[in-house]
Parts: sequence; structure tokens; C-alpha cells
Amino acid sequence: MSQYATLGVAVIGTGRMGADHVRRLNDITSGARVAAVVDIDADRAKRVADGIEGCTPHTDPATAMADPGVDAVLIASPGAAHEDALLAAFAHDLPVLCEKPLTPDPVSALRVLKAEQRLGRRRVQVGFMRRYDADYLKLKALLDQGAYGRPLMLHNKHRNADTPPGFTNAMMIHDSVVHEIDVTRWLLDEEITAVRVLRPAPTGHAPEGLSDPQLILFETAAGQIVDTELFVNCGFGYQVGCEAVCEGGTARIGDDHGVFVNTAGKWGGSITPGFVERFEEAYDRQVQRWVDATRRGEVEGPSCWDGYAAAAVCEAGVRAQATGERVEVELVERPALYR
Repeated sequence: MSQYATLGVAVIGTGRMGADHVRRLNDITSGARVAAVVDIDADRAKRVADGIEGCTPHTDPATAMADPGVDAVLIASPGAAHEDALLAAFAHDLPVLCEKPLTPDPVSALRVLKAEQRLGRRRVQVGFMRRYDADYLKLKALLDQGAYGRPLMLHNKHRNADTPPGFTNAMMIHDSVVHEIDVTRWLLDEEITAVRVLRPAPTGHAPEGLSDPQLILFETAAGQIVDTELFVNCGFGYQVGCEAVCEGGTARIGDDHGVFVNTAGKWGGSITPGFVERFEEAYDRQVQRWVDATRRGEVEGPSCWDGYAAAAVCEAGVRAQATGERVEVELVERPALYR
């Protein structure tokens, strides 16, 4: 398409994330419009589409992708549905922004990886939004510039106020730590080669059967060690932070957000309630960058390889979580398309 034409986007899935992306594309992003929405709930799809001029509702992703007004696809459906939607997008040769996970496991992710390789070019950007957060971008720039020498360790924290019903130990890896998996690989430009999970005495606020908090340890191919404190029922808000320990200094993000006040004999600030609020600007920047690149006929950002590698580390992490042992990460050789 012409870089001057408005990008018609089909949004697959209109749940919490999908609805937020519909709003973002409709109200914030320039150069794009919501041309179609897809949801297995036909009534919900119609309600969303009715509020947007020129938007058509669908219950089948492939049908929406056949719409001549659709130039690109944003996948925000549950992870188990991603593979079919991605393969349909490949069949229509449409560029895709796919919310994480690429797929729920490395076997299916590898199938998507191979299907994209058969196209001979990248079509997918995976939605690891922390790569578009202002603080993480600054930290990445410092590490790439070698400002403090070679990075040796990362210390991460990832805290949620609470978890939804049915949240499991495996979801702590697949839904939460997956972000630390991606930023570790991105910040250090190294693959994660092994995982350990330590489980201290659980908080009394955790649902029965959920081991919370946990400490997750990664080893990288270059010998760096990365730890992540994961505490998903901390009770007081949403906090994410990262400290890089380098040969000549340290750099830390995630300490302060918003206004710091002194009043009535007290000092302090506020803590964001959830990830949508904390990373709202990152989501905006991610979608705008995807739209801009797509209109230029380019694909940038996290690739299918990044989605596959994250799924492989998650699989190792769940095994490490269950056994208490150090588990090595199994990866195929990185294809030339993603080097």
C-alpha cells in the first residue's frame, strides 16, 4: 500500500486488550483506522463495530482478512487462537501485530516461524510493549552505548496488586515473567540458556494453591545472571523495575512515576493500579510505530523468533517451577531471516 494511504486494520478479539487497541487505533493512532473487528461473540463484535464508521463485525478471522478494506491485522485474541489467525494472515499476505504470546508453546511457535520463513520475509511484529516504554528505551540505549561497561547482571521486580480467579503457577511464568524473559533477551542481546525458580513461603493473600511470591533466575549464553522477583498478590499496586549491574556502574528504572508530594506531615506518591495504566504510553508508541512501519512496507520490532524464544524459556520455566531444578532452554538454530 502507499505510505500516504490510511491503514485499514482488522482487530481480532475485542476483550480487554482488543477493546483497548480498538480505542487506540480509533482515537490516538494516526494513519490507521479500524476496518473490521472479530470476536466469537457476534453480539459483542457488532456492538464494537457499530460505534466506528466503516467498521464491519465478523466472527471468523479469515473472513475479516478477506475484506478488501483490510490492509493489516492486530491479533488480541486468547493465545490459543493465535496460530490459526497468524496462518490466515500469511495466506492473505497481511502484516500483523500479534499480542504476546506468539503462541502458547514452542512447538506451535515453531510452526508459525517456519510458515513465515516460507513467505521469505517477515510479516509479524510480536507485542512485547516494554520495548517501547520510555524508561526501558533509555536503559537499552545506555547498555548499547556501553556507558557503564559490560552488563553482568539484571535485577527485575514485577509486582501486581492481585490476580484474577483461576490464576495458576504456570500462568505466573506464561503471563507475567514472559515480559522479563523478553526484556532480558532484548536488553542484553543474549539468549537465555537456563532457568531456576525458587519459591519462598507464600503470602497469606495468595489464593489457595498459588505459590506467590517467586524468585526466577535466568542464565544467558554470555554467562550473565538475571533475577526476577515476582509477587502477583502484593496488595498495593503495580510495580515494574529493572537494574542493570555493569562493570563500571549500575542503571535502574522503575523507582518513581507520577508526582511526589509532601503534605499534612507525610510524603510520598501514588502507585499505578495495573499494567494498562503503567504501560499506556508504551502501547500507544508500539501501535504507532507498527502502523508507520507497515505503511512504509516494512516490519520492525520483536519478531516471530522473539516470540518462539520466549515460549521456549517459558516452557523451561514451568518445568523449573514444578521440579525446583535448573532446567536448560532448548532452542533450534536461529534462522537467517531473524539474524
